[in-house]
Amino acid sequence: MAIWFDQTLTLDKMKTLGEGTMGEYIGIEWAELGDNFLKAKMPVDHRTRQPYGLLHGGASCVLAETLGSVASALVVDHTKFYCVGLEINANHIRSAREGYVTGVCTPLHTGNSTHVWDIKIYDENEKLVCVSRLTVAVLPRKN
Repeated sequence: MAIWFDQTLTLDKMKTLGEGTMGEYIGIEWAELGDNFLKAKMPVDHRTRQPYGLLHGGASCVLAETLGSVASALVVDHTKFYCVGLEINANHIRSAREGYVTGVCTPLHTGNSTHVWDIKIYDENEKLVCVSRLTVAVLPRKN
């Protein structure tokens, strides 16, 4: 059984998520939705490179935080809760200079008040580029 609150969730339903945000600006695209994982890809281009021509570590963090934050939002009932990032860390393993990188987000913990996500980012040769962990607070909505 899927971990998502909406058991009928599909990639098509997710297409509008992120419109008008940093994720849209840097070209993040939803790639795959599994029962307990979410994938997105991001171009390595003028928007996401640092001055040496390598994928910017901050861009990797944006991809990781986008994946984990959206995953948390998809796990909870939006009428009762909203999710905000508490902490992110990232270890940059290798560089990418072109093409796309793909982030894969899986849960480490989905509790009532916090979620912890493992996000691994790979290059087009499926080599590990970055490992990140995101902690998200699950907060009650005030009616």
